[in-house]
Amino acid sequence: MNPNLNFDAEGALPARTLFIVSTPIGNLRDITLRAIDVLSKVDLIAAEDTRRTRILLNHYQIKVPTTSYFDHNKARKIPVLIDKLKGGAKIALVSDAGTPGISDPAYKLVSACVQNDIQMDVIPGPTAFVPALIFSSLPTDRFVFEGFLPRKKGRKKRIEALRDDPRTLIFYESPHRVSRTLNDLAESFGDRRAVLVREMTKKFQEVYRGSLGELGSRFSKNRPKGELVLVLEGKGK
Repeated sequence: MNPNLNFDAEGALPARTLFIVSTPIGNLRDITLRAIDVLSKVDLIAAEDTRRTRILLNHYQIKVPTTSYFDHNKARKIPVLIDKLKGGAKIALVSDAGTPGISDPAYKLVSACVQNDIQMDVIPGPTAFVPALIFSSLPTDRFVFEGFLPRKKGRKKRIEALRDDPRTLIFYESPHRVSRTLNDLAESFGDRRAVLVREMTKKFQEVYRGSLGELGSRFSKNRPKGELVLVLEGKGK
């Protein structure tokens, strides 16, 4: 990729380009100067939740218009965004938090851009599972990010497929399902070491350490709030 793709001699962005922009996962200051510059100069920002993204944009006094792009409207919105890009638009794609493409539908739009020979660039930045892995103190040399486990269909099969994996395992989970997930993993994996990180980078960030059984018991009585990352030791670690 051309290292000067992002700006011409006058600092303008190239037309007909999709910019995949990483945004903070909690603390609004965790954003790069380059991300702010790109978000300020595009013609349109496609966001998972425009209301949530507008909080970030207002904080940095960015007045660029937004449009929604999320899992349930992606089939309808991808052709619209591709047409705009073909017409010369500069569009930024952001998720609710972190790096687009991690447990969200960004990859579908990226694939459409590849198929239509539309130029893209990725503006790197925060993603929740990397700092959670470091917090865990579990081995970081080999790990696997699994995102969210299936809610119903395929859940047991996915868990069983991971049981003998020697790598550190990383999952995203919601507060109302975390107790079930901890118990399901303990039933299949045994009582392994686990770390649950809550509200990464935010005011009430917390790190809970223990075994799967201990954490499962704790959160069956007191449901945690906010966004959660679960890090689990691999087999034989």
